[in-house]
Amino acid sequence: MSERKDKIIDFIKKTLHDYEFYGAVIGISGGLDSTVVAKLLIEALGQKKVLGLSMPERDSSKKVSEDSRYVCESLGLEYKTINLTKQLRAMGVYSLKPPTFLLTEHYKEKYTKGLWENMENPYIADLKSIGDMENRKNQAYYRAKNRMRMINLYFEAEKRRYAVIGTTNKTEYDLGLYVKWGDESSDIEPILHLYKTEVFDLARELDIPTRILNKAPSPDIAPGVTDEYLLGMDYNTIDRILIKIYNKLDLSVEDKKNVNAVKAILENVKYREIKNLTCLNRGIK
Repeated sequence: MSERKDKIIDFIKKTLHDYEFYGAVIGISGGLDSTVVAKLLIEALGQKKVLGLSMPERDSSKKVSEDSRYVCESLGLEYKTINLTKQLRAMGVYSLKPPTFLLTEHYKEKYTKGLWENMENPYIADLKSIGDMENRKNQAYYRAKNRMRMINLYFEAEKRRYAVIGTTNKTEYDLGLYVKWGDESSDIEPILHLYKTEVFDLARELDIPTRILNKAPSPDIAPGVTDEYLLGMDYNTIDRILIKIYNKLDLSVEDKKNVNAVKAILENVKYREIKNLTCLNRGIK
């Protein structure tokens, strides 16, 4: 067992013991981060003390539900599926967008990406919550989905006196790729100190299935929208540039456009940090 893996497992055990939690609840998206954290939870607590929640909704790809079920069954993880469509519809979220049930996946993706690409500096606009009325509706639309997931996680957790476990990594956190009061709200964040590329390394060490390793990371908020599409570059490039910036290393061999894009994001992340987070993974370095 590697030192990195040891530290995370010890952190999970100690924190849940110190705060007298009986177990853990985690949202399972079928993606890499939640799969890695779920595997670590099982190794730390045992299968009987971990509950996975799959939370698809109207706009979720069928593949998301299939991958979530596959992850839970592969890990031997007890899981529950809660379809959020009725909750989001009752809240009026879907009224912000035209009906999509008659559209193919291709046209759903085309429509979603068209909205994103119609803005100037769309990721920065999203970080700052600025733009016209249509853009504000878009932000409310996808953020409500993320927050609804967290409501359900805490509802299931508090019935059991379980901790809600976050799955945000360092790259996502530093670049603001999270929703305030959504996926950044949890009791502990076991991989918050790991860059995304380090999470990939840990996943290989944990023997996470190739099907999950090769899947494009996605927030599952709109059809066809992946993390790397939102950020405009791949995670290998992002992490390499971040590490060089933090360590004041030479950036001359990097694409200038990518460097400027990462720097601009870092300068504007403060708009996501109106409050001080209290759910960080203290103790892991």
